[in-house]
Amino acid sequence: MSFLRFNTPKEWTETVLENFDDFLLDHAAAEKKASGMAVSMLSHYPDRKELVEAMIALSIEEMTHFREVVKLMHGRGLQLGNDSKDPYINELRKAYRKGSDVYMLDRLLIAGIIEARGCERFGLIGEALPEGTLKNFYVAIAESESRHHELFIDLARQYFFDQDVDQRLDELLDIEADIVRELPLRAALH
Repeated sequence: MSFLRFNTPKEWTETVLENFDDFLLDHAAAEKKASGMAVSMLSHYPDRKELVEAMIALSIEEMTHFREVVKLMHGRGLQLGNDSKDPYINELRKAYRKGSDVYMLDRLLIAGIIEARGCERFGLIGEALPEGTLKNFYVAIAESESRHHELFIDLARQYFFDQDVDQRLDELLDIEADIVRELPLRAALH
């Protein structure tokens, strides 16, 4: 995705395809956490009507993705495990600023960046898989992540001045690129 400033290396895709069961477990956890994040945002900003409505829809969509990944897992004889900490997300969270307005802006923009990275990586998986149901699923998930990316950036622009959004987004994209560049290769979304 051209929005991002560091492209995922092809070795990541190879790692995922070689350890696809591990990736499915991580993917399920990521979808569940994404749904929870949307609920957290609508709970944190109940006075922001557009945000609340968008996060309700997003939480349902992410939980639907979670259900679909769990179905894929069960079809492969896998079951859910305990959630583990995501080093990518933990590093991005360090970029949150203190103060209600700047914190909200950072939450929206970081969520948009995370969705953009998901779009890129699910797209890479979709391209690499052979024709069939699994490929179609990951192509559709990538398209969904692209819409989610746009949703968060649009919400940021709705609540904040474009100049402030652009300036902070520029900073956060550099931070995210540095984080991804340093991540170890593993069969995980991030």
